[in-house]
Amino acid sequence: MKANYQNRLGTLQERLDEEKIDVTMITSPANVFYYTGFNSDPHERFMALLIDNRTQEFILFVPALDKALADTDSFVKNVVPISDEEDPFLKLKEKLGNNIKNFGLEMKSVSMFQHEQLSTVFPNTTYEDIQPLVNTQRLRKSQSEIVSAQKAVDIIETVLADGIKKVKPGMTELELTAEFEFLMKKHGAVGPSFSTIVLSGEKAALPHGIPGNRVFQKGDFLLIDMGVEIKEGYCSDITRTFILGEPTDKQKEIYDIVLQSNQAGINAVKAGNQLKSFDIEARNVIKENGYAAYFNNRVGHGLGIEVHEEPSIHENNEQIAEGGLLFTIEPGIYIPGYGGIRIEDEVYIDESGEAEVLTSYPKTLQII
Repeated sequence: MKANYQNRLGTLQERLDEEKIDVTMITSPANVFYYTGFNSDPHERFMALLIDNRTQEFILFVPALDKALADTDSFVKNVVPISDEEDPFLKLKEKLGNNIKNFGLEMKSVSMFQHEQLSTVFPNTTYEDIQPLVNTQRLRKSQSEIVSAQKAVDIIETVLADGIKKVKPGMTELELTAEFEFLMKKHGAVGPSFSTIVLSGEKAALPHGIPGNRVFQKGDFLLIDMGVEIKEGYCSDITRTFILGEPTDKQKEIYDIVLQSNQAGINAVKAGNQLKSFDIEARNVIKENGYAAYFNNRVGHGLGIEVHEEPSIHENNEQIAEGGLLFTIEPGIYIPGYGGIRIEDEVYIDESGEAEVLTSYPKTLQII
């Protein structure tokens, strides 16, 4: 793994040099982890990876209470602790000095407060957005990253297989959510990669609804969208929809349309195609069957260290697909007051340019 971090930092340094960036500050915990191997959420405290291209030096600033962990886990060994009483921006000035012409920041991650503090201590500096450089680098996954992503998928599919057996009359959405999240840790995950979604009946029409005390009833849709984060730092994300009891003809019809849409999206995946084609092919199946009004979001998103990252798979994204991309294909039909169905898979474009589906949990209509 040390070689991975060294290569990532070296590649970023080259790009920063091309852009004539003197110093870069990376504050997003996901990006700090990507470049150092140190995985931590500092909450309101200050944490940053500093890349000084003037001196070819890397410095990791961490909350003082995390120093011991950073010393152990971080590839960058120049670790500077910052106590709760210290001003981190004065500490930066102390370490970096004044001769900084261009300062690189992830503009989506840096708060207005942080930007103002930097401008105060480095008043004669120009600030540049290096977010696109980082996003481009993280976009293409290495084989070791895919191994970790597959491990996260394998765990969540085991959780789903074990947990769905626990569904019983009188159970609520929250109770099943608790069962799933217990199983996540039992099977080796750090925890959920996002808030677990368990929605039943008409609530399944809410793409990102919140599990509640609704009791499962015969004839319900049961939509389950969940994932795990593993200790290696990577995430999974899968959705399957079940029917409680014998499905109606309409439920079977809608399920079949969504399944066809999911497969059409996957079939479109190939290096050299525009990303929008994956969305369009999936969306057309739903549109041609008269349900276009009930699918009003993109068909997928990238994932890896974060459960939502680049690329965005939507009908206007003309970016060309290439080997190394990892993303979801997750069409759905959501009918207010009635219910909804979503089927979500994780898809990787391998180095030969072909689609490899990491998820393998059955997609045929399953009746509980």
